[in-house]
Amino acid sequence: MGSVLIVCGIVAELSTAIGILIGVVNWVSRLIEGQRCQLRADMLHIYYKCKETKKIRQYEAEHFEKCYHAYKALKGNSFVDEIYKKAHTWDVIT
Repeated sequence: MGSVLIVCGIVAELSTAIGILIGVVNWVSRLIEGQRCQLRADMLHIYYKCKETKKIRQYEAEHFEKCYHAYKALKGNSFVDEIYKKAHTWDVIT
């Protein structure tokens, strides 16, 4: 009887721990998705701002580059690959 209570206690603790872990994983997933959205928005803002002139300021080019690599590291899709390639053909203004 005592061992049954111990097993029940362990199962209850594991169940609680798994519930907490699932909550943390969901929270981290939402943070990652939010970060991807922000990085994508930053890149699109720069892209559409510079698209007509095909000229990009150096700090914007550096920011665009860092955003792109962070976006890809966070498993961002290929949506920005095409604009990344186009932005690399633009003149960089210092």
